[in-house]
Amino acid sequence: MSRSSTKRIRQAAVAAVLLAAGCGAPSPAGAGGVGEVAEAHQSLDATGESLFRQETFGGNGRTCETCHGMATGTVNPAELQALYQRNPNAPMFRAIDSDDGTTGSSYRRLLEHATVLVSIPLPSNTRLLLDPGATQLTLRRGIPSTLDTPALDPVLMQDGRAPSLTVQAHDAIMGHAQATRVPTAQELASIASFEQTLFSSQAMKDYARTGVAPALPEGNTESEKRGRAFFRPEGACGQCHAGPLLNETGPRNILGQPRGSRFSNAFVSEINFLANPVYILVVQRPPLGLPEVRLSPDPGRFLITGRLEDFNHFKMSSLWNIKNTAPYFHDNSAETLEDVLTHYTFALAPSGILLSPRDSQDIIAWLKLL
Repeated sequence: MSRSSTKRIRQAAVAAVLLAAGCGAPSPAGAGGVGEVAEAHQSLDATGESLFRQETFGGNGRTCETCHGMATGTVNPAELQALYQRNPNAPMFRAIDSDDGTTGSSYRRLLEHATVLVSIPLPSNTRLLLDPGATQLTLRRGIPSTLDTPALDPVLMQDGRAPSLTVQAHDAIMGHAQATRVPTAQELASIASFEQTLFSSQAMKDYARTGVAPALPEGNTESEKRGRAFFRPEGACGQCHAGPLLNETGPRNILGQPRGSRFSNAFVSEINFLANPVYILVVQRPPLGLPEVRLSPDPGRFLITGRLEDFNHFKMSSLWNIKNTAPYFHDNSAETLEDVLTHYTFALAPSGILLSPRDSQDIIAWLKLL
């Protein structure tokens, strides 16, 4: 399918959803914070690297590096397709992430979209309308990058469910890698220490070491300079993408999120461009409110908090190095930055964001400087 055809399909999907619809978190580590942690665990880094890159913990052959490549901290469809051609039995291709999640007979979803299957418990105030006895949802999600985030962003995972790097590492090892040996606390600390040394650039490494945030580039070309203007506090993008990593809501964000929030709703689940399975959830409002029915292929942060205010909200990732971490959004539904801007142009138009083709080109030109 051509890029123009994909764009038209996305526009049509967004328009259809809009027509039918009638249309909080701590700051990055301060001076010395992350740097002190890294120094305290420096002696563990060598062991941490070997554990990250080689240790399988007796599981299905996967290591941390299987899903979090050293170049980008994640993996993309092109890399998986090339790997599958070389070795269809590589550790990445295990039955738990096959199309049906059990037999391993087909990996079309993984190869086309680089999404893995994640099972998350339902909140205590929620049940599935068509399966009242269900206790969890199985969701299709992209793999977050391990570059910059462990050292500079305290919010882990796209729904913020991991309270620490050690918990995240433990859960991934026991789940995605199907470990038969539980990692020790020392091993988990070593992995976490190593992850805190992974950066996308020297500027990000310096930020972690000193606590001094890098200046956002002003741009050299006229297009880049126009793109920069969109990310000023009063700009269309800067209202929601503020802070040193551009992953915090600003004081005037059009979606009404609290200033500094790390979670937001970009209407990705509502549009469901990849046609992922949709769940019908019945949510009991406290304390004795009437139940409310919501539909979503992935309710995001809501599954962690049980708050309807968090329904379909996801972590805003750092925009630094974004040019190298495609595909985008929690479900990897945007293949390129052009797709991201197409999504925002149509999904957020009712909220006041109207982007011309030149606006989108300028924004992308500036993002590629990060």
